[in-house]
Amino acid sequence: MKTGFDEELFLTTETGRYLYHTYAERLPIIDYHCHLQPSEIAEDREFEDLGEMWLRGDHYKWRAMRTFGIDEKYITGDADFHEKYLAFASILPALAGNPIYIWCAMELKRYFGIDEPVSEENAEEIYQKTREMIRKEHMTRRWCMEHSNVRLVSTTEDPVDDLKYHIALKKEKMFTRVITAFRPDQAMFLEKEGFSAYLDQLEKVSGVKIDSFEHMLDALEARLRYFKEITGTTVSDDGIPQFTWADYRAEEIEQIFRKARKQEPLTAREEDQYRSAFLFEMGRRYCRNGYVMQLHIGTYLDANTKGVEETGHSTGFDCADDQCAVTSVGELLNRLTLTGELPKTILYPLDGTKIETWAILAAGFCGGGVRGKVQLGAPWWFNDQAFGISRQFEACANLYPVSLSVGMLTDSRSFISYPRHELYRRVLCDYLGKLVERGEYFSGEKALQTIIEDVCFNNVNEFFGFHVNCED
Repeated sequence: MKTGFDEELFLTTETGRYLYHTYAERLPIIDYHCHLQPSEIAEDREFEDLGEMWLRGDHYKWRAMRTFGIDEKYITGDADFHEKYLAFASILPALAGNPIYIWCAMELKRYFGIDEPVSEENAEEIYQKTREMIRKEHMTRRWCMEHSNVRLVSTTEDPVDDLKYHIALKKEKMFTRVITAFRPDQAMFLEKEGFSAYLDQLEKVSGVKIDSFEHMLDALEARLRYFKEITGTTVSDDGIPQFTWADYRAEEIEQIFRKARKQEPLTAREEDQYRSAFLFEMGRRYCRNGYVMQLHIGTYLDANTKGVEETGHSTGFDCADDQCAVTSVGELLNRLTLTGELPKTILYPLDGTKIETWAILAAGFCGGGVRGKVQLGAPWWFNDQAFGISRQFEACANLYPVSLSVGMLTDSRSFISYPRHELYRRVLCDYLGKLVERGEYFSGEKALQTIIEDVCFNNVNEFFGFHVNCED
């Protein structure tokens, strides 16, 4: 029985092992979507301990701890990171089959060289050993990115953000290039409290008087250009938890906008019309400004309202849903295609059981001389584990070429989550190795090398126009 980390993890065939260790293992990382705080990258503080590295802001682990009935004091409460670490360590051996178990094992191995599993019995010993190594190696935020060979990360900011930390980072000579993604969600959810106040902020930072829907779009486009000017970004990010396409006329949208500005109640249809117009108009602006449109589809936010009230948003109480129909997103892509303004687009459905239909939709809007113009994104959030990744390869290669994928992302708030790229690459090579050994692929090693290097690095670099040099 194995009692330590296995370097052949997820590699079940001789061909898969060869492909991973020969071609995928040492490729650099482009993490094109995450939720790291640029302020932390700029300040580059040394970590306090393994508790902070593992549990600060990690809602994956928080959810798991709650399922075991651990008191919130040791999750998001006022316990120190040592106490939180010990509480988490007490449940880690019970997480058999859960990606958190493997992620933690990979993180211990890659950052600390520790092979043994954490348990209640050795938790304190591992805590002290890692704490000593943090001090000795001066493990800071940037150290973690450089140690993982991360060449580029894209954080996520709101259009009203002043990007002051990005401005500061741009002046520094860093191993890892840091850009941002443009996320205009607050301008889309006009039914939420604070919409009008938010537009006042947008008006102030953009210098555009916002007295109409069209002027709001002008303000957003001004910020879109500002984001690109400051960081060189080509990344947008739109979250659409629920979206139903509804036809509209321009005058209707202006009327709806005025009602929302005055905080008057809206009908469900008016909300749908506004969201349809908003996504269409932003798609046009992404296209003419050279941005990739990323659509994160089907989140069920703040399901446990009591939990959110007690601990805040994005603390582990979000779930998955299927309220966003394929036909609605399809109509958005169709309208943009009809006007000749469909940008490069990535679809991220959160409901992993329906990925085939989204892969089919993506393929239906490709063309125009662009490789993989609309594509299915990496399995994310609840799907970014071995089963979810493998399921997507197995299900969607029949419908959309795996070789065109822009590969993995962390979608994480953790600076030591980069082994998730390694996990993805292992599963990819295992998948390809199985095809070869079953006789379903026989184009040879050079073709396999090209697929692996494209999926793990080249495709994302080209698709977003990052111009990251693999040899730097």
